[in-house]
Amino acid sequence: MQVVRQRKKTPVTLLAVSIGFALQAQALVAMAQDPAQATEAPAAAPAEDAQTFDTMVVTGYRASLERAVDIKRGEAGVVDAIVAEDIADFPDLNLAESLQRIPGVSITREGGEGRNISVRGLGPQFTRVRINGIEGLATGGGTDTSGGVNRGRSFDFNTFASDLFTQLVVRKTSAAEIEEGSLGATVDLRTARPFDYDGFTMAIGGQMGYGSLAKEYDPRGTFLISNTFADGHAGALLSIAYTDRTVVEEGSDTVRWWTAQNTSTNFFAPDSPFQAALDPNVYHPRIPRYNLYRHEQERLGITGALQFKLGDRTELVFDGLYARFDANRWQDNINAVSFSRTNADGKQETRVLDGEIDSRGNLVYGVFDNVDIRSEGRYDEQNTTFTQLTAALEHGFSDSVKLNALVGMSSSEYDNPIQTTVIADKFNAQGFSWDYRGNSRLPVFDYGSVDPTDTSGWTLAEIRLRPQWVENTFDTATMDLSWAASPYFTLKGGVNYKNYEFKSREWGRGTPGSGRVETVGGITVTPDALASLMRQYHIGGFGSAVVPDVVSFAQSLGIHGGTGPYAVHHYLTNTIANDRSVQEESLGFYVQGDFNFDIGAIPVRGNVGVRRVETELTSTGWINITTPGQVVNKYSDTLPSFNLVAELTPDLLLRVAGAEVMTRPNLGFLGVGTTFSVAGGSRTVTTGNPNVEPFRAKTFDLGLEWYLRDGGLVSVGLFYKDIDSYIQTSRESRPFHTSGLPASLLLPEWNVTPDDEFVFQQPLNTPGGELKGVELGYQQPFTFLPGFWSDFGVQLNYTWVESEIQYLSSSGAPTAKGPMVGLSENAWNATLYYDNQKFSARISAAYRDEYANQIPGREGTDLEGTAATTTIDASLSYNFNDNFSISLEGLNLTDEWSDLWMDTGRDASIAYTHTGRQYLLGFRYKF
Repeated sequence: MQVVRQRKKTPVTLLAVSIGFALQAQALVAMAQDPAQATEAPAAAPAEDAQTFDTMVVTGYRASLERAVDIKRGEAGVVDAIVAEDIADFPDLNLAESLQRIPGVSITREGGEGRNISVRGLGPQFTRVRINGIEGLATGGGTDTSGGVNRGRSFDFNTFASDLFTQLVVRKTSAAEIEEGSLGATVDLRTARPFDYDGFTMAIGGQMGYGSLAKEYDPRGTFLISNTFADGHAGALLSIAYTDRTVVEEGSDTVRWWTAQNTSTNFFAPDSPFQAALDPNVYHPRIPRYNLYRHEQERLGITGALQFKLGDRTELVFDGLYARFDANRWQDNINAVSFSRTNADGKQETRVLDGEIDSRGNLVYGVFDNVDIRSEGRYDEQNTTFTQLTAALEHGFSDSVKLNALVGMSSSEYDNPIQTTVIADKFNAQGFSWDYRGNSRLPVFDYGSVDPTDTSGWTLAEIRLRPQWVENTFDTATMDLSWAASPYFTLKGGVNYKNYEFKSREWGRGTPGSGRVETVGGITVTPDALASLMRQYHIGGFGSAVVPDVVSFAQSLGIHGGTGPYAVHHYLTNTIANDRSVQEESLGFYVQGDFNFDIGAIPVRGNVGVRRVETELTSTGWINITTPGQVVNKYSDTLPSFNLVAELTPDLLLRVAGAEVMTRPNLGFLGVGTTFSVAGGSRTVTTGNPNVEPFRAKTFDLGLEWYLRDGGLVSVGLFYKDIDSYIQTSRESRPFHTSGLPASLLLPEWNVTPDDEFVFQQPLNTPGGELKGVELGYQQPFTFLPGFWSDFGVQLNYTWVESEIQYLSSSGAPTAKGPMVGLSENAWNATLYYDNQKFSARISAAYRDEYANQIPGREGTDLEGTAATTTIDASLSYNFNDNFSISLEGLNLTDEWSDLWMDTGRDASIAYTHTGRQYLLGFRYKF
């Protein structure tokens, strides 16, 4: 099974590759005319010297590309990098935006900017991130359609501004000296240090941004000061980055599509004139609505470093990083809630007057009587605070024996103390209709006898309070010894201890030991008072409506800390599904040999080694609604690896690598029992599995790299992963009575019956499958061209990935085979730049194929996915002198929409939103 639907395919992939080969052919002609050009490139530098840039003459953007190529060339494994100017000059809001320029890296977005990355088709949970040498995990919150609160192992890159970092390295192959935990890649982020600069350095920068939908001005600022003392034996550095940003996101969603008829409690009113056409194979939108989000974000980052050269062989570094990301969000919508309810007040009461069913079985047009209209206003206050402290010691006992020691801690705390939704209803609208015929993503709604802009006639229906918290901490200690036994061989060994803790809490209205109860229990607000607490909202191109003003409701009813009947401290209780913790202690040892010798006339270098790691996992949570539980699981892994580089010519490198790798189970899989979630029309039963085995795989890489003059590179890489153990979340929608669970578990206050549909979720180990792919890269400044044209350059890369995983049903029986979740079969990036060290201009495009979010999908569908995207960014900058420059940047210039859908055959829209274009005007001044 493939994620392939009948849609128009973009020709840009072929165009990008064609441009690359055409330009390279032109370079070959130039070399043929001047053969000396072909041998001017220097020999590969040793890996430990790859980051020494003092001899570089070229400056600016082109120099940063050359430095990144130097890092790639000097490494034993398959590595790609971005260095300081690369980040500062790319039109990027954060680290994820920068990383997507690397071959094989794709990103997912939240609020118009990058949030997570996928490497070579493997989702965000398969990528480890190290900051200044130790693992960290930054997590935050998002909209429900983009993943909601991050309670997993994926790293939220939008926590950080890219300005805080001087180097990003993506390690796509493993080595024994690199800690375990990645099937996709290990990403190393490095902040600035004082020895990176020559004596006193101070720089300041600022930008003013403007969003086409928000229509507001947003400031950004950066500051760095660094100096060295004691004849260069000591140094101190401080850097600060600040962003204030407002983003408006708007569009339509359905939550998902549902069968028109399924069980005895899931049908429209039997006297519907259109009833005969509604067989079980017809689907309709579950909660059809327009959505408007307003994101108000404030990002602050601070780094500090103290660096000491204590002797010819000893260096000590202290690094500190603090980041805070505040992201308040408003969400407004008006919807037809009847279609999400199967009870007597929902679909059973709704009469279908007219309709049209398309060739795929979707009810794309419908006219209905007795439809309840719901207006929702939601407000979130949320912030992520990330803190990290590290101390690194490098000491040479002799010219041949060296010690590297590193200790550190990192902490990420996500707080969502206010998540309040106020819901008001109007009942039995006559003549409500939806129409998806003109646009399957942006329907036309007619609310019939209900005026959605009228503040009168509403009934207060629900008040939802769901504050929540997530905390991740790492304590790490590492010691490595290396012995250069000869000029051709170095023996390494080391030990690594890591203690990781994850804690999650969520509260909700209800009594201790029960689930959430969010109805208001009767009218507590008079009609006139209720009307005064509604406000207007407008979605461009879609119309206006009224929604509850959450802030006014909170003040009127004393919700947020007051003394009214809905005061927070009066009725919040733990929601057990997200009241859980995980502790992982791991102890790893490795031994590795680095070699460097000649086979005939061919220099060969690389490493071979093995890593052994013992893991003890303690999972704490709830076995059922009233019983806490704890499960301890231990497992061990022996992980051999090798990396080999053969210099076929001074500029032509062959790479071969292989390893056994593992990724620990995602945190959501490790619940200790069965939990229930009943909230409005959403009903879920989740069964955890703390004994689930990790993801494990065998990997193999083969690559060829041709290094051209002035930082040019042509590369081809093949990669293969044999995934022995995969973890799948099985999801099935069915009546509760089919589960075998006792009906007594359904609490009376939930107002549900055993005949009601629930979504049953359970993690399962599957037999896995294969993943294979190809990476193509081409990077070259056009210095071989005459005059003006020599200042141009290009970066092109293309990745093709294919996988086939065996998926299971909730009973463990094999069902479909399909791609890994999050895998895009095709992805490419293209950048055309001009840089004469005075004036610089770039335009960049990033494409990602559609990919699956969930296999199988809900409601009996084969999968749920995200459509292909192409984003285009551009920037201009002008250097008045060595100290002062100005810049103009444009992001998402084509205003790309996010498109979530379900079922490859039905192509039914789940959510379709956009955030508009963003423009930034800025300056930089360096003292």
